[in-house]
Amino acid sequence: MFLKRLTAYALAAAFLAGCGSAPIAPGAGPAVVPPVPGAAAPGAAGTLPPVIPPALGDPTPTLHNPAPPQRKVKIGLALGGGAARGFAHIGVIKALEANGIMADVVVGTSAGSVVGALYAAGNNAGALQKMAYAMDEAAISDWALPLFGTKSGVLKGVALQSYVNKAVNQRPIEKLKLPFGAVASDLKTGQPILFTRGNTGQAVRASSAVPGVFQPVTIGQRTYVDGGLVAPVPVRFAKEMGAEFIIAVNISTQTEAQAAVSSLEVIMQTFSIMGQRINQYELRDADVVIQPPLGNMASNDFASRARAMQAGEKATLALMPQIKQKLKARRESPAVAVK
Repeated sequence: MFLKRLTAYALAAAFLAGCGSAPIAPGAGPAVVPPVPGAAAPGAAGTLPPVIPPALGDPTPTLHNPAPPQRKVKIGLALGGGAARGFAHIGVIKALEANGIMADVVVGTSAGSVVGALYAAGNNAGALQKMAYAMDEAAISDWALPLFGTKSGVLKGVALQSYVNKAVNQRPIEKLKLPFGAVASDLKTGQPILFTRGNTGQAVRASSAVPGVFQPVTIGQRTYVDGGLVAPVPVRFAKEMGAEFIIAVNISTQTEAQAAVSSLEVIMQTFSIMGQRINQYELRDADVVIQPPLGNMASNDFASRARAMQAGEKATLALMPQIKQKLKARRESPAVAVK
């Protein structure tokens, strides 16, 4: 039995020696680690170290698209003509201010030039409302005697000029807090004129000189009448003064809304008919057009000033989402040179 075991051991040793390997004693040497499936053999060329996955709970970075930068946009107010209906402009300004929208440029025609000059002088909506309620129609109505004489108007307009100059503390246009322009018509050539310098009250008087109602205004060698003949809502002039975003306010009477009875109403209705044609082209260049619902309010209805202001505010608030959306888009867009 002993010889059989010895022979078996000898055969096993000879076999191992022929394979070139040495036996490992039980319990001796390092433990064999099985290779990782798919891993390259140790020492193989061009291999990369294994990727170590992040530990559970590691924060994952989140990418956010930054909001586009907003630039300063010059906002222009183009205030149209319409006599007593012009009180609606104050309501428009009130709603804009309440939503943080402040004009940088103000241009007005006729009644719009009156409100525009007072606003450009630094009066906010609250102050304008107080001035509106305190305004005495008689204080700006200086009758020319005899009526319908050789002066081509029943009102001289000097009282309006004095009222405006007093309200702006006798400052000329170029000294007002905001850039301001008043549009009038050259009576001889029919061309528009934009007053941006000089006597504020006189420029407003010229812009408001409705033919047949106010006497024409002579400044220098030229004579001027109401700007509504050439620019009922002065959008293009706001653009000329550098406005990039123009809010236009159209307070003209709709021809079907009001029956003309008095001489003044006939004149103002004529203005409205002409103005509608001009506005078809003028208002296209405005970014937003506000038209207060004034219905059949007459042009000489000063008693309805509160109603007009409320209508202006209501119309502006109704368009506020659109105004803000368009203004935001303009602020995020590249600047375009104003022609």
